[in-house]
This record gives sequence, C-alpha cells and structure tokens, in this order.
Amino acid sequence: MSSNTVTLHRVLKATPERVYRAFTTAAAWAKWLPPHGFVGTVHELDARVGGRYRMSFTNFTTGHSHTFGGEYLELEPGQRLRYTATFDDPNLPGQMQTTVTLRAVFCGVEVHIVQEGIPSVIPAEACYLGWQESLQLLAQLVEAAVEG
Repeated sequence: MSSNTVTLHRVLKATPERVYRAFTTAAAWAKWLPPHGFVGTVHELDARVGGRYRMSFTNFTTGHSHTFGGEYLELEPGQRLRYTATFDDPNLPGQMQTTVTLRAVFCGVEVHIVQEGIPSVIPAEACYLGWQESLQLLAQLVEAAVEG
C-alpha cells in the first residue's frame, strides 16, 4: 500500500444518520463525492459488510472517466464506515482504504475521514483538495432541511 494518506475533519450541521446515509445511498454518493468539475455515476452499491460498490468520475470538460470500486469492510450505522477502493486504470495501482468516523456533537456531527494507500502518482495535496470539494458538497446535501 502506498504511503500517501489524507486526513480530514469537519463538523456538519446534520445528524450522524444523515451523513451515514449519504455514504450508503447511491444517488446521494453520486451527487456529493465527485469533486468540482466531475460527474459521478454509481454502477453498483451493496452497502453491507462484504458488499461491493463500483463508481466512475467523468471530467465534465474533457469527458475522460476513471472507474474504481471496492468492498465494504465495516458498517456501523451513524458511527463508522470503512471501505476499500481500487482503480480500473493500471497506471493507478494499489488499494486504498477509507475510514469514516461519525460522532454526534451538540451542534451536529463531527466527521473524521482517513484515506490511506493513495496511488503514488496522485499527489496527496490533489487528493486532499478533491476531498475538501467533496465535503463542501456533502455539507450542502446533509445540512439542507427540505420539508415536504
């Protein structure tokens, strides 16, 4: 596994259950996970331990796509998720692992994310930037209290 790792921390004005659901619902994941300038498509999502997912990000400007997928290793509703990811592109070798920890706090939910094993050809700073953009979109999704 590559030594490239990013660690992120946010507090969102939402519940742990809403944030957890955003990670385990295909339409939600496609909406918030792709960083700015990309469109996401979830091809498969079986949110159970041992279940698999497949997703692609398509660059809206160039149309170039990259596909990745993995396995759910740990799922504790409203508390924790851990899953792997491997790119289909042989130029992006190795297996990443993402751990998401959720904790209710007085003003919402504290979110900790650690992504390990990022392929060495992807600068950690670029990955971190992409996650920051994704978390901005996540906040917009889970903090909105749409009635009706």
